[in-house]
Amino acid sequence: MHSILVATDSHSGLSPEAGKKLGVSVLPMPFFFGEECYYEEVSLTRKTFFERLNAGETVSTSQPSPEAVMEFWREGLKEYESILYVPMSSGLSGSCNTAMMLAQDEEFEGKVVVVDNGRVSTPLVRALMDALEMVEEGLSAEKIKEVLEAEKEKMSIYIAVETLEFLQKGGRISATTAALGTMLNIKPILKLGTNLLETYKKSRGMKKAKKEMLEAIQYDLENTFKEYHERGEAYLLAATSANEEETAAWVEEIKEAFPGMDVLAGNLSLGICCHTGEGALGVGISCRPRR
Repeated sequence: MHSILVATDSHSGLSPEAGKKLGVSVLPMPFFFGEECYYEEVSLTRKTFFERLNAGETVSTSQPSPEAVMEFWREGLKEYESILYVPMSSGLSGSCNTAMMLAQDEEFEGKVVVVDNGRVSTPLVRALMDALEMVEEGLSAEKIKEVLEAEKEKMSIYIAVETLEFLQKGGRISATTAALGTMLNIKPILKLGTNLLETYKKSRGMKKAKKEMLEAIQYDLENTFKEYHERGEAYLLAATSANEEETAAWVEEIKEAFPGMDVLAGNLSLGICCHTGEGALGVGISCRPRR
């Protein structure tokens, strides 16, 4: 039997298949279009999600049922002695707190360790890669949780949205602001930190928004995360809800701005896409956690 299974949910932007390739088990998260429930990348593909979202259908996110979470853990414990479960940030979903409560059940106590390190989408994937690295180093699940939570602030990501429609629907901006912003070609830049998604800046057009995001990353590398950057322990991230062609072009733009640095690229989870809509582009940094 193996020692520690690293697991997460699909708010990481990983499908179960992509997670398997990485060495991570992924719990698909439920979505509702009307009264009908779907599961991300299982019964609901990204293509279908955006088609229905753009057609004006109302989408809502939901937590998985406690039984679904417990069954997911039971399957993992058939092959592993313990599970390190790193779900979506507790500041963005209640599913993390639910998981922490379930992990105290007698069946899972001492076997399932739940991590709340304020991550979602590509920053969460980077944290999973850090966790896998620490498993290889022989750290216990409890120690890995301690390290990941202690270093959770060592991350930033900026997201420029193509449309204001979904920020309005989510109540983040008013209908008047959305209408005026659309007329003036305003592209808000959101900053995704630990436990929150907030407006960072407003730009006229996506070209200007991309430039300002790259400048923000440059500042963070030279100031906020300077020590990590100098040690080669600051990782560049890209997360988008754009199509493959636009995503590839954006990743190349990031690489050109920061020569010699690799970029870990992934999808914005559908939970975030509910607020950004299609076409959003994100860039960020995650630092290697200190042991």
